[in-house]
Order: sequence, then structure tokens, then C-alpha cells
Amino acid sequence: MDRGRMGARLALLWSWLCISALFGLPFTPTLDMDVTPRTTVLFNGLLGSRWFNSSSQNYSTLLLEDQAGVLYVGARGAIFALVTRDIGAAGSSRTINWEASAGQKLQCLNKGRDNQTECFNHIRFLQRFNETHLYVCGTHAFRPMCTYIDVDHFTLSSGFEDGREKCPYDPTNGYTGLFVDGEMYTASQYDFRSSPDIRRNYPYPTVKTEEGPIRWLLEANFVGSALVRDSVNSSVGDDDKIYFFFTERSQEQSPFFSQTRVARVARVCKGDWGGLRTLQKKWTSFLKARLVCSIPDYEFHLNVLRSVFLVEAQPAQSSIFYGVFGLEWTNVKTSAICRYSVEDVQKTFDGPFMESQESKWIEYTGKVPEPRPGSCITDAFRARGINSSRDLPDEVLNFARRHPLMSRHVRPQEERPLLFKRNVGYTQIAVRRVTALDGRPYHVLFIGTDEGWLHRAVEVGGRVHIIEELQLFEKTQPVDRLVISPLQRSIYIGSPTGVLQLPLSTCSRYTSCFDCIFARDPFCAWNGSACADIESQPGRSGLIQDILKGNRGCKNTKDGPTVFRVRSVMAGDDVLLQCELRSNLAAPRWTFNGRELQGYGLDSGFRVGTDGLLLIGARAEQSGHYACFAVENGVHVLAANYTVRVRTETVQPGESAPPPFPATERPLPSPPAPLEPVPLPQTFRNMETVYISLVAILGGLCLVLSVVLLYMSFSARTARRGKRGQQGPGRNERKRSSHMELKTISSRCNGERAERDERMAGATTVDGLLQIVPGEGQASPSKDSLPPAPPLPAPPPLPSSEYANGLSATLPSVLRKMNGNSYVLLRQADSDTTSPLYHSFTEELNRILEKRKHTQLVTSQPDESSV
Repeated sequence: MDRGRMGARLALLWSWLCISALFGLPFTPTLDMDVTPRTTVLFNGLLGSRWFNSSSQNYSTLLLEDQAGVLYVGARGAIFALVTRDIGAAGSSRTINWEASAGQKLQCLNKGRDNQTECFNHIRFLQRFNETHLYVCGTHAFRPMCTYIDVDHFTLSSGFEDGREKCPYDPTNGYTGLFVDGEMYTASQYDFRSSPDIRRNYPYPTVKTEEGPIRWLLEANFVGSALVRDSVNSSVGDDDKIYFFFTERSQEQSPFFSQTRVARVARVCKGDWGGLRTLQKKWTSFLKARLVCSIPDYEFHLNVLRSVFLVEAQPAQSSIFYGVFGLEWTNVKTSAICRYSVEDVQKTFDGPFMESQESKWIEYTGKVPEPRPGSCITDAFRARGINSSRDLPDEVLNFARRHPLMSRHVRPQEERPLLFKRNVGYTQIAVRRVTALDGRPYHVLFIGTDEGWLHRAVEVGGRVHIIEELQLFEKTQPVDRLVISPLQRSIYIGSPTGVLQLPLSTCSRYTSCFDCIFARDPFCAWNGSACADIESQPGRSGLIQDILKGNRGCKNTKDGPTVFRVRSVMAGDDVLLQCELRSNLAAPRWTFNGRELQGYGLDSGFRVGTDGLLLIGARAEQSGHYACFAVENGVHVLAANYTVRVRTETVQPGESAPPPFPATERPLPSPPAPLEPVPLPQTFRNMETVYISLVAILGGLCLVLSVVLLYMSFSARTARRGKRGQQGPGRNERKRSSHMELKTISSRCNGERAERDERMAGATTVDGLLQIVPGEGQASPSKDSLPPAPPLPAPPPLPSSEYANGLSATLPSVLRKMNGNSYVLLRQADSDTTSPLYHSFTEELNRILEKRKHTQLVTSQPDESSV
């Protein structure tokens, strides 16, 4: 093996070890936070949805005026006014077309910009200006422009304003803005040559952040802003504050060399007009602090802020905001939701400052001048003769210029994330406070993903329960914006191709009492006959709801109409007893003649899949009553009930099958007793030391392999140069792809059947395990390339006896546990496209039935046949 190939394999091993050190260890805290959605609703199962789109794209700017019943939408080259009751109603929308001129598009193209995406007028700002007009700004093909919209006639005003300091040039730059009492606050990197800035643009004079000698903002990417009216100490309201949320390049020393960015919250005072001589037209009240969202005890930080949502309360200090966090590593998709209180943010801003010394930021321990730098003007300041920020002493202003960063971090409530999701990229969040039947307020979270899914969740006691995940779009696209309408009880989702309207909850989806209670949906309750929206019920005395536990209120364990089925099969047949679970959190538990089945496996004659219970080679002693219970939140709910009769004699043509078990032999099974928890051995109680040791070992291996990798890469490069000097530049080198191919290796538990499976699948048996084989990706022709393998001879025809009951001998025998309650079948030689969630017994059986002929038993009812 040459050194280049060895270096590539060492690089792969190094990456695997580092990722394993990060995600592979079973550390306990994330297990409680990585929550599985209870139900999954695909696109064709959405209820009550409304859709609006047009020839425009990028419907990412939404302004909801709930009382007026209007949703204003800013897209690429157009502004729309939609009726909130039904945004898809024909003829109800109004449109303003505002495209960049052909000349401006040509100038944009001459600047080297993309004529397919950037040289258009992307609407970035859309806010209410006064009672009669809206104010709107667009990128206008890299020359930002702003104007007014007459609300009554829904037309643009005749005059346009230069928007270079109000709207960014680039449509992809992070941006946020809002009007507060007639004043316009925005934050972005406005010019593609300028630094990020927070500004008050209207009315003049403009106030903005300081650029030197100490930069207040470093490559900041803004995601949101909010007004907090906490002027309890000011009679004129100038103590109100505007908060800005962003991610920027880190200034502090970090122990994690790979994390170069940090999440921030900054604030300015509404009454800030800059200094008189020092900090002229600059903020005198600007302060910023770090937002921490990390896994406790492991110092695993999610350092990129993607979205925020403020939940206002009275007093203002009781308000909280939720943040969506991710990683700056593009090859690792991970998201978290952290919750913070405004009171904690204020305490951080009242704490110690940081100071830059010799290019290092350390905590400032000297004397802080009075009045405190960064403070808003209050009645106490006015009593001392300081009536505005222009009256602040130069000593205070110079200190504020050099100390914009706070030493303490803003930590989330409960000191940990509410939700931590692997392999999910959250993009947006919106929150609605709902009062449940128990009188407690609950926060319902609506979280959008980069693949077009919406997670609807409820926060209970510092933890998140995901009620359902909804596939919003038929084709994958990100969720760009979320807006909630309390009056219409709807949520509006902005996306690249249109706007989607969905109800805040669809209680009718829950068809039984247990299904309604298990959902733990604050909007829904069981009224005795159906799951209904609480707001639609005239009284609440007879309603049942349990948000805290999700298991109390329903009495009958026979949940909904359970069908009793009869299966008459021949001995030796493989029989599937289906059991469909409505919940991803439910676990199936089977009973046979009233006793719980234990030890599912090949030797026991039973296998459990995502579809139900599979009887392998049915025997006479397997005749009897089978019941499937869905176990969720400690409650057993009957989901399926079967009577199985295994026949040992052959049914002759024209002869009817004997009658199944009489109805008297099919009583309603009782749920099995819950299993007692097994105490963990002492060895597993002290695993924390083992985990820390493993992390240290893996870290050391990563360091050693990094050094070896550098050495091998240098050696391989030297060797290749030598080869090129000897062989000339015309020699092609074979390229190897980094893709990996998974091959399932069949188990030998089935004897000859497993061997025949292996011949058909072309797999290589390695002790019945899963083998990882490096794949070849578009290898360039080379005389070093291996010749293609000769084609395998066609497998011999299977004997007819293997076709009994319509089950293939190639039915996979390797199962993988998934989500703690179901199994995935790893297929052996099948190139068909399957669901990304799981592969089921039913899919395998359907393909087999298309290929083969088999003899079916003659039964009295069609449902009483074999599979």
C-alpha cells in the first residue's frame, strides 16, 4: 500500500475518531434533550393548509397586522397583501410589482454579481410607518432603495429614497430592523466593503456603532431584534431598550481552536443620541455579551445563533426569549433550543467589563466611573443634571468606547438547552403562550428546519415534548420565516417558493381518548366523544387533558375500534401479524394466550418489526390468541388482536377450511403487568470516569494521528513528485472516492436459506455482521485499474416448497433498533428506493407476491387467509 493511500485512510480514521469523541459517547445529558417527535405527518396528510405563491421567489419578509386581518409579504420584486383568514383565497390578494430596472440589473452584472440570484430587488424591510403608510426597502440589484406604500390603495409612493444605510446590498447578508415610536433601527453589513453596524437611521442625525480603535462588531451576522419597554425608572420612556441578536467572530480567548465564532446579545437605549464631543453620532449605551448554549459537564458549545423569539411579559424583566443555535461546522448538522430571561441579560450588563490588553481580552478590575457607562438616561440621571447622553462626562464616554464587552456570559435557564437534536438543522422559531385546563400557562414552540419540516412542541417543566413533526412542502426547501396569528389561530410559514398557512393545532387528528391525552397538546382536550379544540367548547367542566404526565384521564384500555382478525395457516409458513402504532414514542408489547412474549429472536420463532410480529415456520404449539399493546407513558393500549390456527393437514381442492376458534374463545386480553426496573450493576453506576477516560484517550489518538497524517501526507507528496520525475507527466493516477457503501451480511442462523440469500445478494459473509466496503467513485481510466469482475452465474431456481405462504426466503434476518421502539430491516440486495425512515415487512411481502405464485387456503372469509 503506497503512502498516499495510507494517508487517506488515516485521514478517514482521524475524522471518525474525532466525530466519535464528540457524538459517539453515550453521555447522559443529551439523551433527555434529543427528543423524538411523537407523530410524523407527511405532506399529503396536512389538515387545514392554505397556500399562496406567484411567479416571484423568496417569500421571507412577513408583516402581520392581526387586527386588520392582513398579512403583508415581501418577496423578490413584489409586495403582497393577503387576507389572513385564507391566504390562498382566489382574488383576495393584492400585489405591487417593484422590480429593478434593466439598467440597474446591467450595472449589478458589471459589478461581478450573480444575474440569477443577486441582481434583483429583494424586499428586506417592511414595517408600519404610520396609520396610512408602510415603509419598505429592497436591495434593488445592489443599489438599495426605500419608499412608502399607501395602505388604502396599496400602491408605491412617487418618491424613492436612498437605502444604502438602511438596507444591505447583498440579499444573503444577515439583517434585522424595526420601527420604534417613529424611529428606524437596523443592523447589518450594509455595504459589501463596510463593517457591520447597528444604526438608528430616522430621524436624523444618524447614530451608529464605533469602528475604532476597538471594533465593537467583528463580522457580525444579525438574526433578530426586539424592543423591551422597561422604563420603570424613567417618566419619559427613554429607559426602553432595543436588543440585537447576532453571531460574530470571537474576541475572547477560547479553549476550542475550531470555534472561531460566538453568539451575542447587544443593547442600546432608545433615548441615546450620542456624545457631545466624544462618541459624536455614536452609541453611548452600546453593550454586548455572549450567549451560552452548551451541553453541561461536557463544554460542548453550540456557538452560531440562527433565530430568536421574544415572549413579552409584565413586568418587562420577566420576559423571556428563545434562541435557535447550531454549529459553525458545515459537515455536522446539530441544533439546540435555549431559553433566556431578560432579567439575566440585564444582570450581565450590570456586571464587570472586559478590557483589551496586548490584543487579549481580560476582565477589567479597576474603578468604573460614575455614572455607570452604558446606562440609559433615567429620572435619577436628570436629578443630577444629566438630561441626555450629550451631557455625559468625557471620562464615562471614553470608558464606554474602550469597554463594549461584558465579562460574564448570559446562561440559559436550567443551565442547559431545552432541546438538543442531532441531524436536524433548525432555522426559525415562533412561540405562543397557551393556558391549559389546569390553569397553568404553557409555551408552544413552532420550530422550522432547513429541509421544510415544522416541529410543534410544548415546553413542560424545563423540557420539551415534540407533539408532532409536519412535512410542509412536497419538495425540500428551508423554512425562512414563522409568524403566529392569535386571532386566526394560524401560523404562516415563509419559504423560497411561497407562503403556507396552517392551524396552530389540528385536534381532529387524534381519533381516541388516549391518542388525545398522549399528545399533551395544550390546544386540545377530550370531550367524551372526540378530541376538540378547547376554544371551541362552550364549557370546560367535562374536558380531559393532561399536559404534565400525558397518561391520566382515559379509563378504557381498548382505545378505539380494535379489529379481531383470524389467521389460518399451514405448518412451516411464515406469518405476519400486523400492529400499526400511531405514535413514534409507543413500544409494541405482544401477549400469547394472555402471557407476555419474551425474548423475540430467530430461535424463539418470533421476530418483531415495524409492522408487527412475524411467526417464523409456524408450528402447532403457536396456535392461539395474540394481542398487541401499544405502551406509551406507562399505559398499555390494545392495538391489535389475532386468533391464529396452525394447520398440519393439507386442504384438498374444493374442501373448505375448518371454522376458526369460536367467538367465546376470543376474550378481550388484559394488558400485561409493567416490567419491574432492573437495578444497574455497580459497574455501570460509575461510568462517568470511564467516559472521561475514553474522551482523553480519543483526544490523544486524534493528536497522534494528526501528526502521523501530516508526516504521511508530506511523504506521499514527496513520493508522487519522485514518480512524476521518473514516469513523466502523462501518467494518469487512479482516484478513489470517499463514498462508502454499506453491504448487509446475512446471518447463518437459517442454514441453507441464508447461504442461498448470500449467493443471490452477492454479499460476503463475515460472521453475520454488517460490512463497510469502500466505494469507487468515477475512477479515471488507468492501466493500474483492476479489470471488472466476471458476472456471477444465475442462481438456481428455488424449490416450490420455499414459496409457502407467500414469504420469500430472502426475507432479511438482520434487524436494527431505531428510536427505541421499532426496528429497521437491512435489505441484502435491493436497489429499490425505500423510505428514509424505515423498511417494513409489508414492502418486502408486496414485492414477493408480485413475483411468485403460491397456493392459498380456501377459507370462509377473505380476511381469514394466510399472509
